[in-house]
Amino acid sequence: MSLAFVLVFALCAVVIVAPVRREPFSVLSFVVAGVIGELPVHAAVVVLAGTVVFATTVSHHGGLWWMALLIGLATTAAYLVLGLVAHDSGRLVSASLDDASGGPIRAEGVDLDPAWTTWWRLVIAIPFRFRRIRRIRNLDYAGDGLYRHTLDVLVRRTDPPVAGPVLVYIHGGAWVIGDKREQGVPMLHELAARGWVCVAVNYRLSPKATWPDHVVDCKQALAWVRDNIAEFGGDPSFLAVSGGSAGGHLAALVALTPNEPEWQPGFEDSETSVDACIPFYGVHDVTGDPEASGAHGTGLAELLQKRVMKTTLEGDRAAFERASPDRRITSAAPPMFVVQGANDTLVPNRVARRFVERLRDVSSAPVAYLELPCTQHAFDILVTIRSRHTTLGAVRFLEGIRSRAIR
Repeated sequence: MSLAFVLVFALCAVVIVAPVRREPFSVLSFVVAGVIGELPVHAAVVVLAGTVVFATTVSHHGGLWWMALLIGLATTAAYLVLGLVAHDSGRLVSASLDDASGGPIRAEGVDLDPAWTTWWRLVIAIPFRFRRIRRIRNLDYAGDGLYRHTLDVLVRRTDPPVAGPVLVYIHGGAWVIGDKREQGVPMLHELAARGWVCVAVNYRLSPKATWPDHVVDCKQALAWVRDNIAEFGGDPSFLAVSGGSAGGHLAALVALTPNEPEWQPGFEDSETSVDACIPFYGVHDVTGDPEASGAHGTGLAELLQKRVMKTTLEGDRAAFERASPDRRITSAAPPMFVVQGANDTLVPNRVARRFVERLRDVSSAPVAYLELPCTQHAFDILVTIRSRHTTLGAVRFLEGIRSRAIR
């Protein structure tokens, strides 16, 4: 039993370092590495404790005893090394912003120590809301009473913001699941504690919704924010957008297609441009191009064609191309900080690499790219060593871009 215990954790460590990218095992790799891989110190403590208990309670020191002991100690060491890799994310974040096209992105005069410092948040890992953050829930941005057409505004309770910069966050979930309450919480709390006004957006989900309903809703939410955020202490003169996975896709697409009438039915004259964008592990290509999202396998193509787009690539290739951020890049693209995990099995890193390459070839704005080793999809949902560093990187990027805009 003890040998099986350490073997399971050892196998998980192998999957974290060398994930299986073939479907359906790619999803299993994501589940394993997305949780255990983001809590390597927790895993090391569990494995070491289990190994010690086994070693001290079993009196017969046979071959299996020695095997379990050695595997347990080796696995503990492997997770501690993964913890060091996660800690090194801070250096990689700084390097990516230093190496941004257009010159280093600095946040002069901004305190880059985290707003929260209590150790128990890292131990618990669950992103409980800061007590000093006020969340104003379920504001109707479309005026139709639908829950999917609501957003939440997050501001700090004490010293509430006055003309604070604004970040709009779009949740992920493969365009079919997810909610504004669930994702991006560490980053939203950090920014709100610093005086930003943060907005978490819902949008209609497939299969009930059909593309482009999703992006239309996000643009309508942006239009609402520009018109109404001053009531909550926000200043729409600096408005950034972010999101993860499908939310990263929508955030990038919104940033690259400002004021597009096709996707603003009934509010064509509303201003939907943004000043900066941070897509996390976004699906930047939905055409199945072998150089990019062809690496996903057949699962994404089937999902998009059957449940989201509700048409085939052969039947309406133009719609898929219009829905791909890496096909919508122009010289007017806003500054972007693209964040990607090297071991992501749902959105492979070559998707982000090609997107960044095309951005840097065309865009006149700064582009920073962060690729994190041994990192899976949705790594930033929990409060972890790695998400702490990427959150502070987002702070530096946004404050740096804002300071340029002010000048």
